[in-house]
Amino acid sequence: MGRLVVRLKDIADRTGFSVNTVSLALRDSPRIPPETRQVIQAAAEALNYLPNQVAKSLVSRETRTIGLVLTDITNPILTQVAQAIELRLAEQGYSTLFATSNNDHAEEKKVIEMFRSRQVDGMLIYPRSHRELDHIRRLRQAGYPLVLLVADPDAGVDAVCVDERRGAYKAARHLIDLGHSRIGLIDGASARGNHEKREGYQQALSEAGIGVDDALTIEPRGHSLLAGHGAMAELAARGNGMTALLAGTDSLALGALRWTQQHGLRVPEDLAIVGFDNIEFAEHAATPLTSVDYAVGRVTELAVQRLIDLIQAPDLLPEPQVTLIEPELLVRESTIGR
Repeated sequence: MGRLVVRLKDIADRTGFSVNTVSLALRDSPRIPPETRQVIQAAAEALNYLPNQVAKSLVSRETRTIGLVLTDITNPILTQVAQAIELRLAEQGYSTLFATSNNDHAEEKKVIEMFRSRQVDGMLIYPRSHRELDHIRRLRQAGYPLVLLVADPDAGVDAVCVDERRGAYKAARHLIDLGHSRIGLIDGASARGNHEKREGYQQALSEAGIGVDDALTIEPRGHSLLAGHGAMAELAARGNGMTALLAGTDSLALGALRWTQQHGLRVPEDLAIVGFDNIEFAEHAATPLTSVDYAVGRVTELAVQRLIDLIQAPDLLPEPQVTLIEPELLVRESTIGR
């Protein structure tokens, strides 16, 4: 049996008013007397009436919905960003639809097309690759409002994001300033062509006159604590003289930290560790973790505002604008001790 759809005519039949009067009353029109509005609205509630949003969108040409594409729903920082975006959009009168690409390029294209078919007013996207953006550029060039949440300055698409290159540079520079020269790197983003953190790390080493040693870098098998634990074990097995470590996410760093605890290494005396994102667990780890802060509030505020500006653009979309947010390094006991 199909769903029972309550129409304006059903409310009109129940109350004895015309369909036009019912429609105006349900929109709180001052043209309808308050007592009449009250009767009609009570009848609508009794019948479980819901406005036909599809019909409304055909008239207004907007659905008041935004699509948000994530790469990995299990990533703590993306979950935090998703919640912040949903709340910020709700303040602006928009609902949020979520989808995850699971770091798969084909799936990313599929969910973007799904959102287009649902006629969302715009999209906020964490792309799998910061460089494989042709499918997204085509949408932007066709006048579709969208904002990326990670991108290079030359992306050719609107973006608001933390400057990952600068964040990794600050982290590596901090370790160098503490006297470290054998600095390891666990970073899985490079496998997808996202080299910003690696480039920041290499820049800091180069400026300090320290050569990049491949024996000190590794791409983990995933992004979880377990992946960080495994990557740390492999780095340690190489016997590379590593005294400090930069991890591409806090989850990877916490996995490495757990490995040191299991194998009797003191942090930071034997190994200093820096993470990236400043998730809640970083500050409250057994050894509080130095981390590059992901400015969730600032990213959310600027990205949502830019998207709404694009949606409300009267004619052609303005030229793409990329905003890189300078990250802060939060120094804790994993690098400087107690």
